[in-house]
Amino acid sequence: MLELNTTATPAEDLIKDASEQTFVNDVVEMSQNIPVIVDFWAPWCGPCKTLGPALEAAVTAAGGSVRMVKVDIDQNQSIAGQLKIQSIPTVYAFWKGQPVDGFQGAVPGSEIQEFVDRVVALGGGSEESGGLDDALKAAEEMLDEGNAADAAQTFLAIIEEDTVNVSAYAGLVKSNLMLNDLEEAEAILNGAPTEITDAPELEAVRAQLDLAKQAANAGPLDDLEAAVQSDGQNHQARLEFATALHAAGKSEEAVSQLLELYLRDRDWNEGAAKTQLFTIFDALPANDPVVLNGRRKLSSLIFA
Repeated sequence: MLELNTTATPAEDLIKDASEQTFVNDVVEMSQNIPVIVDFWAPWCGPCKTLGPALEAAVTAAGGSVRMVKVDIDQNQSIAGQLKIQSIPTVYAFWKGQPVDGFQGAVPGSEIQEFVDRVVALGGGSEESGGLDDALKAAEEMLDEGNAADAAQTFLAIIEEDTVNVSAYAGLVKSNLMLNDLEEAEAILNGAPTEITDAPELEAVRAQLDLAKQAANAGPLDDLEAAVQSDGQNHQARLEFATALHAAGKSEEAVSQLLELYLRDRDWNEGAAKTQLFTIFDALPANDPVVLNGRRKLSSLIFA
């Protein structure tokens, strides 16, 4: 097993609540050395309840490269007034004592991750996470080369050092999917710490696991294709054909079959075509051309 000589920042030190009395120390002074993300929220704000946990998961996954401070605007109206907070949720990134980036409103998980990545880049990443970053890169290269068993061992070693490392958990799930051990992949996801379960990377591998489980129950690809060609109204066969296509690495073809199913009967099986499309979109990178083109075509059908 890989040995790593690095110590992760405890999760409880990464995220804290701030008040008017502690804001300068927790945000302004802390951001002189490490970027700080400030989440302005309130207990009555519905979107805040969704954004907050997702943002916390992304910050935790950064492994000490960024801190997060939560400010309840009802209890800290002076801070909200000074920073001209007009609506919530509002998120600011502080670096060297100044707000340098931010956004308002609830945003998709992919945008949250992109935001956190930008903030981490401001500080150049943390020295304490350097060893883990190198190990992660090595494990991901193993996975790309098809060496799933060794990659799994490396991801496990990283998790032993950093128990809330989202990338390592996601990589470990991917390794077991490649090894066709779906039961172990599901156990890893179910055993992930609660503070990272909403992280976008884990949502993506959860979608990949769902598709793999469906593919295991689908028939042979050639038989499903023949069934669809002989009866275009065999919606179940088309759905299973799309699932099998995706499992065979033919995501674009899978999306095309699901779009065709949606076009033929969008309400069939409680909207199964649309549900399966979103599962595939979640399983792929947000900027994948298959996702971008698929979402665009689906939108044109929805609003046609």
